Amino acid sequence: MPSADSALLTDLYQIAMLQAYHDHGMNDIAAFEFFVRKMPRTRNFLLAGGLEQVVEFLETLRFKDDELRWLAGCGTFRDDFVLSLADLRFTGDVYAMPEGTVFFPDEPILRIVAPIREAQLVETRVINLLQFQTMIASKAARVALAAPGKLLVDFGLRRAHGAEAGLLSARAGFVGGLTGTATVLAGKYWGIPLFGTMAHSYIQAHSSELEAFQHFARSLPDHCTFLIDTYDTEACAASLIPLVWQLASEGITVRGVRLDSGDLAQHARRVRSVLDEAGLRDMTIFASGNLDELKVRELAASAPIDGFGVGTSLCTSADAPSLDCAYKLQEYAGIPRRKRSEGKATWPGAKQVYRQRDGGDRFCSDLIATADEPQPGNPLLIPIMRGGRRAAPLPALGAIRDHAASQIAALPSPLRGLEPEASYPVRISDRLRDLADAMDAGEAVR
Repeated sequence: MPSADSALLTDLYQIAMLQAYHDHGMNDIAAFEFFVRKMPRTRNFLLAGGLEQVVEFLETLRFKDDELRWLAGCGTFRDDFVLSLADLRFTGDVYAMPEGTVFFPDEPILRIVAPIREAQLVETRVINLLQFQTMIASKAARVALAAPGKLLVDFGLRRAHGAEAGLLSARAGFVGGLTGTATVLAGKYWGIPLFGTMAHSYIQAHSSELEAFQHFARSLPDHCTFLIDTYDTEACAASLIPLVWQLASEGITVRGVRLDSGDLAQHARRVRSVLDEAGLRDMTIFASGNLDELKVRELAASAPIDGFGVGTSLCTSADAPSLDCAYKLQEYAGIPRRKRSEGKATWPGAKQVYRQRDGGDRFCSDLIATADEPQPGNPLLIPIMRGGRRAAPLPALGAIRDHAASQIAALPSPLRGLEPEASYPVRISDRLRDLADAMDAGEAVR
């Protein structure tokens, strides 16, 4: 399997354009910005995600010897151009909204300022990384809003669209507010809390459910949550009671049970009754099985369920599996640039986003302005890289998660619901509008 950090993990037209830039001596400084054109129908806000992976990609950007040999022999590119790629490194500047920042359509969340061959080449991978984790973090935020205070676990790896997607989904889900993940490698890489129980196959491999539970408890005494719906959920719950007390006498605490099929609300109510009557009120009930934020909200409100595992709907962002996003040239050789395509026009020049708060410290409006235009409010894009190096260490994942939580808490109350609400006000500065009008009129601008 090829490495995901290869410079060839891009679209053909990126390298083709670099050939043309090389042939015509074009390598002045360019500014590109990533933004989302419009909000998915079921979203009230988006959470910026993936910046750390973008920085890592830019820091290590280079063509390896075998890749250069392949380019030279593929019959498309000239030798002098391929040779020029040998010393290509990212030497530019990056400005971005910190990961976990809430944002809205048309607001750039990342700006890359670099010689155009560097800024152009990275377009495909930058979009790939930012779109995916933004999508998943925003979905996870909805799950967290649906069940505040509940244990929420990412169960998505097996249904993810590839290994990298599963791993990054665990990361983005944690940023968006999930408690942890079942993906072990995400625990190793980022220290995300790991959660897991057992599979139905484990139960089936034993002569009885109780034998399976005994073996598991004695092998992993600190991780005893039993899956009780392989055969008959309520019957299993009742038969489990003597074993729980027996294990307790041995110093082993059974923490809870997991439900994965059937009418989860009805099963949870019946199981809760069984456990409570036996004096096991501290044992928790965890539910999984084709859940999304709407089902989680319903179950959290109607059933005694303490936690949820969310898989397919999270790692694929099933109701909004892609973003209408773009990475566009906004300035080249010191001159603002503006795309005027129907339905896809851009605001020209490098930009900044300013956020205003009301008297209660809630977000009340944003303003998109030119990058050198001071405005009231908090500027959201900050320096991330200078001259190809990090301007400062990036925050730890826990700090990113905390930032996301504080951002969501500062949203107007209607935007924190799961149903689509009136859009958040995002304004365009007069100066930026005047610049766009001047360019549309064919006036020379700099």
